[in-house]
Amino acid sequence: MHAFERLNRLFPVWAILFALCAAWQPDWFTGLAGQIKLLLALIMFAMGLTLSRQDFLGVLRAPKPVAVGIVLQFTLMPLAALLVSKLLGLDPALTTGMVLVGATAGGTASNVMAWLAGGHVALSVSMTLASTLVSVAATPLLTWLLVGESIAVPVAGMFMSIAQLVIAPIALGVVVHHLLGDRVRRVEPMLATLAMAAIVLIIAIVVGLNAGRLLTLGPLVALAVVLHNGIGLAGGYGLARLVGFEERIARTVAIEVGMQNSGLAVALASQFFSASAALPGALFSVWHNVSGSILAGYWKRRPVGQPTPATAS
Repeated sequence: MHAFERLNRLFPVWAILFALCAAWQPDWFTGLAGQIKLLLALIMFAMGLTLSRQDFLGVLRAPKPVAVGIVLQFTLMPLAALLVSKLLGLDPALTTGMVLVGATAGGTASNVMAWLAGGHVALSVSMTLASTLVSVAATPLLTWLLVGESIAVPVAGMFMSIAQLVIAPIALGVVVHHLLGDRVRRVEPMLATLAMAAIVLIIAIVVGLNAGRLLTLGPLVALAVVLHNGIGLAGGYGLARLVGFEERIARTVAIEVGMQNSGLAVALASQFFSASAALPGALFSVWHNVSGSILAGYWKRRPVGQPTPATAS
C-alpha cells in the first residue's frame, strides 16, 4: 500500500501537470466530456466505502459546523465576489457572473477534496446537501440583492443531479462498507488513489473544454477568480477556527466554503445573462479544482487526530 500512499501525496503535482497538458492539447481530453458524471459517481462511491452510518449520525448530533458553514457559504462568498469585482473594476456582466458563483451552493468536488485532505467527509457531504437546499432560495435572492438581477434556479434538475451524483453512490458505498468493513479498510489507500486519478482526469477534461475561453478571459478576470477562491478557503478556515472548531473540521469548512457549484453558475449565467457573465464560473470550475488539489495535498501531509464530540459541536 505504500506505493499508493506515495502516489496520493503527489496529488497536487498530477493535478497541475494534467491541467497544463489539457491546456496544451485539449483534444486529448474533450472527447471524455460525457464521462464526467460517471467519474464523479465513481469517486462518490469510493468515498462512501470509507464511511459508516455513525459518521453521519455524528454530524446530526453536532450540527453546529453545518450551520456555520452554510452561513459562511452565503455571506462570505457572495460578498467577497462583489468586493473583488468592485476593487478590480470588472464590468457589470462579469460582476454578475462573479456574484452568481459566490451565491451558489458548495460543489460536489469539495467532498472529494475534503476526503483527500483527511477532512471530515460526512460533514462535507452534509454541508453540500444542506447548502444546496438553502441555495434554492438564497441564490436568486442574493443575486437580486447584490447586482439587481433576477434568475430562476432549476430546482428539480439540481436535486436530481445531487441525488444521482452524490446521494445514491455514497449510500451504496456506505452499505458495502457495512457489509465488508474490514476488507474495505485494507484497501483505503487504493480507493484514495482511484478517486485522485478520477478527479485529475475531470480537471483535465474541464480545462480542455474551457481551453479556448481561458485564453480570452484575460489576467484581470483570472486574478478576480483566484482572489475570490482564496478568500473563501482562507476565510472559511480562519473563521471556523475562530469559533472554536478543531483542525479537521476547520479544514472541511474551508474546502466546502471555498469550492462552489460553479458549473451551475455557468449554466445560470448562460441562460439568464450573457456569455461574458458565464466566464467567471468557467474559470472558477478550473481553478477551484487545482487550488483544492494543492490544498488537499498540503493538508494530507499534515494529518490531524479524530475530532471529539466536544470539539465537533
